[in-house]
Amino acid sequence: MNDSPPPLYRFLAPRHWPMWTGLAFLRLCALLPYPLLLLLGNSLGLLMYALVPSRRRIAATNLRLCFPEQDDAARAALVRATFRSAGMAVMENALSWWGSERRLRRLHRIEGLEYLQAARAQGRGVILLGSHYTTLEISGRFLALHTDGLQPIYKRAHNPLYEAMMVRMRKRLFDDLLQSTDMRTIVRNVKAGKTVWYAPDQDFGRERSVFAPFFGVPTATLTTTARLARLTGAPVLPFVSQRLPGLQGYRIALLPALEDFPSCDDLRDATRTNALLEQQVRTMPEQYLWIHRRFKTRPEGAPDLYRR
Repeated sequence: MNDSPPPLYRFLAPRHWPMWTGLAFLRLCALLPYPLLLLLGNSLGLLMYALVPSRRRIAATNLRLCFPEQDDAARAALVRATFRSAGMAVMENALSWWGSERRLRRLHRIEGLEYLQAARAQGRGVILLGSHYTTLEISGRFLALHTDGLQPIYKRAHNPLYEAMMVRMRKRLFDDLLQSTDMRTIVRNVKAGKTVWYAPDQDFGRERSVFAPFFGVPTATLTTTARLARLTGAPVLPFVSQRLPGLQGYRIALLPALEDFPSCDDLRDATRTNALLEQQVRTMPEQYLWIHRRFKTRPEGAPDLYRR
């Protein structure tokens, strides 16, 4: 088990008051009716679009690289839709942390649960291969309603108060929470039969990465997925979450376990998982987290794609 987060009374100094205000606001938002919650999130996303031009440029660059067939107007509309989706994600985080189980069960449907049950029946742990959709946080809450022993892998937050609150809330909802840097514990827990949820689609630099295509762009892609499967013998099940239109809630889809995975070729494995992600993102591009610098690390000699 990972260490417990520090007690919240350690964060009473004035420098933490803005974050406390934000957390209190989210706690109140979790009480709102679902349509109003998403409307507020949509407005928050548009405010972020207006106030954070650096992230707007990052999203525009990513979409230009990944959807070159679209004209400028279509990509500009997709950038705005991406920010609206990110704003909704903030509100969904509040619902994930503080919403009741009864309320959450009414808001989603799950497909492919039989694949997870079959994988668990093998008597080994399971690796759920997720991605950074804007619905990432709330989809974890939905998954926890359908499987025991679910343990997300996460990256530490920069703000210490938010980190402490996030860990506290997630540990209340999940079997445990695993730091991405603690590979020894991750391997041990998978071998012990836990279901580990992992989203490797961010740029962590050259270390333990290969350059595999993602939307045709050579992309620094972690080899950790294949490495973890190799060390544990656990099946890898891709996992997709989608916010449905018209206030219909959410669709959670578990796909069949990857066959012949991992291979002996890290580039081949990374190319395969990137292709799976690309296929899903193309069906709902506005719900992917385009506001992070996915293509920050470049092959030797390649130009910086985000330079102004």
